[in-house]
Amino acid sequence: MTTGKLTALGHIKVLDLTRILAGPWATQNLADLGAEVIKIERPRVGDDTRTWGPPFLKDAEGRETRDSSYFLSANRGKRSVTVDLATAEGQEIIRRLAREADVVVENYKVGTLARYGLAYEDLAKINPRIVYCSVTGFGQDGPYAPLPGYDFVFQGMGGLMSITGQPEGTPGDEPMKSGIAISDILTGMYATTAILAALEHRNVSGRGQYIDMSLLDCIVTINSYQAINYLLSGRIPQRMGNAHSNMVPYQVFRCREGSIIIAVGNDGQYAAFCKAIGCEHLATDPLYATGPNRNRNRQQLIPLIAEAMLAKSMEEWVPLLEAVNVPCGPIYNMKQVFEDPQVRHRGLQLSLEHGAGVQAPSLANPIRLSETPISYGRSAPLLGEHNQEVLQGRLGLSESELEALQAKGVI
Repeated sequence: MTTGKLTALGHIKVLDLTRILAGPWATQNLADLGAEVIKIERPRVGDDTRTWGPPFLKDAEGRETRDSSYFLSANRGKRSVTVDLATAEGQEIIRRLAREADVVVENYKVGTLARYGLAYEDLAKINPRIVYCSVTGFGQDGPYAPLPGYDFVFQGMGGLMSITGQPEGTPGDEPMKSGIAISDILTGMYATTAILAALEHRNVSGRGQYIDMSLLDCIVTINSYQAINYLLSGRIPQRMGNAHSNMVPYQVFRCREGSIIIAVGNDGQYAAFCKAIGCEHLATDPLYATGPNRNRNRQQLIPLIAEAMLAKSMEEWVPLLEAVNVPCGPIYNMKQVFEDPQVRHRGLQLSLEHGAGVQAPSLANPIRLSETPISYGRSAPLLGEHNQEVLQGRLGLSESELEALQAKGVI
């Protein structure tokens, strides 16, 4: 939903049949870029994540709304319309909206929308230019295709948890998941990229296409260099706590007060780091002078650095190391994140108008476009907030037709 400014996708209409996080994250990206996004939700129930709280947004009287933090995080700038897809009338509403849509995004179980006559093949017959993106756990084919799954499952199956957490044999060494639903977020980002690519192809060919996005595919893919480490060497990567598999020193070190992240990426940074901490001899020692040797000899090197880091506090080390261009930083909690001057300068915390009559918190989209900047509309919609606007204003349904559909539970 745009605010009158020139936007990258102001000409694009998106029919959003998604819920939870991966699909909504993709469609929120499109909304941020200016697309009109109509979110279809189940009557009276809505997106599952509306109730994934507390915390919930409170209205002007201090009463909890049905909008959880989870729902607010992935649904800003959209219009909410309630439709029961299991009814013939509801299916016809979706077809009518799809006729003029550029993009359809859905994350139903494999085969569900085909039973309703709303699969890609069905909608492409009435709108050959449609870009249709399906987001599922395991993809549209393969032995696991029919199975459901949540982010946690894919973090385990995709290998991420096997390399996240404390080393085996140390206290608290169980495999750990990421603190956010990373496979959902990543799949949403990949889906956004795929949709934009399909739209660009349509500009050339005049034809839409089908996109098959899988959470498992995406989480396996982001193993990136860790997977290639295994495929090159045959050695299974292990959990290393906060250490890095390929770069040293690249981890958390305790200081006299607090802890600091040191992220040395090349030999020049390493030499500057050693000089700053008073250990210049470690920069010239052949055992540690090069990246590969530091990696091979990390067991001897890390204790030497750890001892040196205890000489100062984290607050003393950070400016000292930044002054010589050594990548480093503190470990913030969420309160500290939004107090940081760089985060404030970049405007990453938002406050958006919500249908409950209050301002709702949100986070800025990190995309910075010079000619068609991100244009934020309102916060995430109330359930069915735009029924009349879309069904009457867009599809031309009369007041009596709306009342009849509501009485039957279709909307």
